[in-house]
Amino acid sequence: MRVVVLGSGSGGNATLVEGADGVRVLVDAGFSGRDLETRLRDVGVEPESLAAIFITHEHGDHTRGMGVLARRFGLALYLTPVTRDACSTLLLGQEDVREYHSSRPLRIGSLEVQPFLTVHDAADPVAVTVSDVVTGDKLGIATDLGRPTAAVRAALAGCHILVLEANHDEAMLWNGPYPWSVKQRIASSHGHLSNRASGELARELHHPGLAAVVLAHLSEHCNDAALARDVVAEALDQLHYTGLLTVALQDRPLDPMPVDAMRLRASPTQLSLF
Repeated sequence: MRVVVLGSGSGGNATLVEGADGVRVLVDAGFSGRDLETRLRDVGVEPESLAAIFITHEHGDHTRGMGVLARRFGLALYLTPVTRDACSTLLLGQEDVREYHSSRPLRIGSLEVQPFLTVHDAADPVAVTVSDVVTGDKLGIATDLGRPTAAVRAALAGCHILVLEANHDEAMLWNGPYPWSVKQRIASSHGHLSNRASGELARELHHPGLAAVVLAHLSEHCNDAALARDVVAEALDQLHYTGLLTVALQDRPLDPMPVDAMRLRASPTQLSLF
C-alpha cells in the first residue's frame, strides 16, 4: 500500500491510497477539481487512474471537488445516503454514485474500506480504515473527531499508518479570533480534537507495528505545526515510538508513504541465529 496525504486543514482534505494491485482510491475531495488534479499530478498520479472517491461527510473541506472530479473522469463516488442528501447541490445527477453504510465494509480492488461512525457536527460523519487484503497493511484516517469513542478506538486499533486530527491548541483556541460560539463548537464533543487529545489517542493506539502518525486538520488560526508535533511527540516518546511523526500541509502534498517499507523500518524482522 502507498499513502499520500494530498492536503489537510480547514481549507481542504484529501488522501490518496494505492493498493498492492495498483487500485487507487481518494478519501475525501475537499479541494477544487482543478486543485485536486494538480495535486494528484504533482505526486505522479493521473486523475483518470483513480477507481473511486470515498467521502466521509458533507462539509465543504471534504467534498468541494468531488462532483467535478467524479464527472470529469467517470469515477465511482461513494457516499452514505444521508451524506448524499446533505451535499446534493454538488451533484448534477451524472455521477456514478454508490451508497455505502457505516455498518458494512466495502471492497475496491485489493483495498477494503471500513467506515465507522464518529461524533462530529455533520449529518452522518464517518472515519475510515483502509486495509490491503494482499499485504495486510492498515491505514486509519480520522480527521474530524469530536471525541474518540470506544468504537473509534476499536476501529483504529492495529493501524500501521494513522492520519489523525490535531486541530487546535486549547490556549490558542480560547484566546484566538473566532466568535465565542465557534470556539465552543470546536472544543465541544462534536467538534475537533486538540493537540493534547490527539496525543492521548495516539498513545492509546500505539503498538509495535505503528510506522507513521500524520497530524492532520490543523487550524490555521488556533494551532502551530511545531507545537502540535511537540505535544504528540511527548506523548509517544514515553512509549519509545520510533516511527515517523509528521504534520500534513494545507498547501501541498506530503511525500508518498510506502507502508510495507515503513513497517519494516519501524519493526524490523528479527533474524534467527540458527
